[in-house]
Parts: sequence; C-alpha cells; structure tokens
Amino acid sequence: MDLRRTDLAMEARELWQESAGKTTRLPGVKARETKLQGYPLTRVDILDEAGEQALGKPVGSYRTLDLTAFWQRGDGFFDRAVQAAGQQLRELLPEQGTVLVAGLGNRAMTPDAVGPLAADSVLVTRHLLSAQPKQFSGFRAVAALRPGVLGTTGIEAAEAVLGLTERLQPAAVDALASRRTERVCAALQLSDSGIVPGSGVGNHRAALNRDTLGVPVIAVGVPTVVDAATLAADLLEAAGIGDIDPERLRSGQQGLMVTPRDIDLQVRELGKVIGYAINWALQDLEIEEINALLS
Repeated sequence: MDLRRTDLAMEARELWQESAGKTTRLPGVKARETKLQGYPLTRVDILDEAGEQALGKPVGSYRTLDLTAFWQRGDGFFDRAVQAAGQQLRELLPEQGTVLVAGLGNRAMTPDAVGPLAADSVLVTRHLLSAQPKQFSGFRAVAALRPGVLGTTGIEAAEAVLGLTERLQPAAVDALASRRTERVCAALQLSDSGIVPGSGVGNHRAALNRDTLGVPVIAVGVPTVVDAATLAADLLEAAGIGDIDPERLRSGQQGLMVTPRDIDLQVRELGKVIGYAINWALQDLEIEEINALLS
C-alpha cells in the first residue's frame, strides 16, 4: 500500500497512475488540462464511488492552478492569478445568497496561516448592506470568520461555522499538504467537496461540507507543507532506489513536516491572491477598485 500523502486531487491521480500504469483507465474520474490567464489548470472530476475509492477523495470537482510562474514575477502576474482563481470560484459558488468566508488555520503557525491571511483581504459587506441597502445594492453580502484552532479556542472550526450557516454559504480557505516540494506554495486547489481543517499540517478535524453543514461548501487550499515520509519516498524513487518501504519511512518521521524557509512571505502573498480572488468572484469590481476599498 502506498502511504505517500497528498491533499491535492491531481497528485492523488498521479499516484494512482504510477501504481496502476498510465495506460490503465481510471474508473469514475475525468481529468483535463488547460491554461487560464497563462497559468496551467488541471481539473479532476470525481464522479462516483469508484472514483472516490481510487483517489481517496470525495465526489466533486477539483481545480488546481499551477502558480509556479507567479513567483517569476512576469507581466501582470498578480492580477492574472487573481482572475484565474476568481473565474474558477465563480463557476463553483452559488450565484446568489450571502457568503461566509471561513479563514481556517492558526495565524501563529506560519504554514497554517494562509486561511486567516486570506480572510484579511476579503471585502466584508454584509453589515453594510443591512445598514445602507440602497448605497451598497450592487454588492453581494459577504461575511468573514477566523475560527482559530481547537487548541486555542476549545471549539472545532466546524462547530463555529455550523452556528452561522443557517443564512450563510461557506467558502473555506485552509492549508494543504503536497506530495511534491515543487508544488508547495505553487498550487491552488479549489473544489466543491468541502474541506477538513488542519489536514495540511497533519491535524485532521471535523469536516466542513454539505453533509455536516447543510449548505454548499467551496474549499480553497494551498499546499504549504510536505510530509517528511512522503518526501523521502519520492526522493529515493527519483534516485532510482527501489524496494522502498513507506511504512518504515513513516515510522521514524511521525508528525514531521517540511516547509520552505521563506514560508512567511509566500503565505502572505498567496493569502492576498485568495482574498482578492474571492472578492473578484463575488463582487462586480476590478482589481484596482478592490485595492482602493481595502486600503
């Protein structure tokens, strides 16, 4: 059994293909690759129970933007990343209704801070629409929540969000784990299958999805860590060393995660991209207008 760990559906598909052979048809899964605003986009749709069993992910649509070029600072790199992510969010989010943006994670733990940082860049409008409906009639109602983590609040993120979902539709942002180091802080996954808080840093909590909350939940995640045993297995395989025993690798690396040395800078920038993408998807605003409203 392959114990290499990833939260990205595209990587789960890669692992399945490596174990089954590239010519083997993957049951219950459709995948296609395109480009959006100059960034590669991989869409993996898990269609049924067979697809769930093959990839270990719930039924749903998973869209992963490759943001490697973002860090090369090409022309319009930020605006293009915001628009690419925002376009995918528009396709996934319900067209109407108030949206709750839940910035999941621990601000004090840098690889887990992408959720709260993204929420910092979200335009919160629900209270403005209530107070001045005529002046803000062109805006969609948006609320933001930073539920923290169980260890500091004593409250599960799912419990905190559940208390607000009677009238709100959550869009949850959290950190993820990647299989490949080159995808850490260089991929953005959006899906309509919900999210498990803490999965990126190996601390799985109660899921936030339609089953647990009763409303659509759109998940946005950035891989900020690589599980050490997964990294070791891939490095050994790349070096041509066979007969890898993943269980033995994992037994000596419990809870060890690897993250970039400049993770603080990267999560701040990606948190801003996500926050702006949420605004772009929900409000009829250009990026310059979002800048002005957030300044």
